[in-house]
Amino acid sequence: MNTTGLWVVLGVLVVATVAGLVLRARSGRVRTSARPTGRSAPTAGWSLAGHAPADDDRVLLLQVSSPVCTPCRQTAALLDDLSTTTPGLVHVEVDVADRPEVASELGIMRTPTVVAFDRSGAELLRVSGVPRRPDLEAALAPALSA
Repeated sequence: MNTTGLWVVLGVLVVATVAGLVLRARSGRVRTSARPTGRSAPTAGWSLAGHAPADDDRVLLLQVSSPVCTPCRQTAALLDDLSTTTPGLVHVEVDVADRPEVASELGIMRTPTVVAFDRSGAELLRVSGVPRRPDLEAALAPALSA
């Protein structure tokens, strides 16, 4: 009796399950940024969004989305609500189909991805997947109060 095929199938199932669990655990988690964006301009994040900061704007949430992405719509609704209720917070959504250079510049491989920039254009954090609102609010609080 040849059991090699059975072991291969079981191995593939185990690897796929572990990979799925890792991706699920990372989705929506806020990661602070230690690296600057690829551009050297002081307002790189704001210029990528095509939005100049107003006097009272402190943090930009740049959302990179795709047209057929259901989680992108959930993320947009959450960030729109958050930006309307939080002074100094601006939300701009960019469609990767229309502006692929934004995803390329930021090294984004998945939609939705949200990248937060401070007033100077420096990257503060990023979230791949639908953000968890309490985690996002907590991570943005220091930049919004500064």
